[in-house]
Amino acid sequence: MESMRVPPWLESLLSTAFFAVCRIHSDAARSECNMYCLDCNGDAFCFYCCSSRHKDHRVIQIRRSSYHDVVRMAEIQKFLDISGVQTYVINSARVMFLNERPQPKTGKGVSHMCEICGRSLLAPFRFCSLGCKLVGVKRNGNASFSLESKNEEMMERGGGEGISRRSMGRVEDEGSPHDIYPSTPSPPTTTPPANNPRRRKGIPHRAPLGP
Repeated sequence: MESMRVPPWLESLLSTAFFAVCRIHSDAARSECNMYCLDCNGDAFCFYCCSSRHKDHRVIQIRRSSYHDVVRMAEIQKFLDISGVQTYVINSARVMFLNERPQPKTGKGVSHMCEICGRSLLAPFRFCSLGCKLVGVKRNGNASFSLESKNEEMMERGGGEGISRRSMGRVEDEGSPHDIYPSTPSPPTTTPPANNPRRRKGIPHRAPLGP
């Protein structure tokens, strides 16, 4: 039953070390090993290894935020049910952390926390990372990474393709109040009233000078 909820490559992905220099392409500009193949389920590799050895494979790219590994939500949600995992916005892209991070001191008034490590979260979420969700799936069995089970649940709730698309769309909206790099709000624009008596009607023109 557990194998149905957790894909065979997930634990290997979460335990893989990324961003070492590729031994084959060490002199190249993009030689850091930040790619992972879900089909080969092996070590991390660089951009050039991906082009030569993993053509037509399911490959995802790992990125860094404050020395911690993250993956873009748009990439990972193709292969995993990521519901319940906190998302963040970094460099205009929505991402999630692969593993649990060192726990900061919990502030006062925090009412919603990760079910596994206790990190503060927004109310809609249960886990701070994919790693914490993996622990939760194994421990409690009340969550899943399987896209098939998620699709079945959505069909039971409302049925039809339209319900499924709307549910998937809500995933992209979660976590926006907790952006790591929140965008700067644009200043409000003000439009002068149409009947403003002080508004200038145009540039006055002087009469031509005489000879």
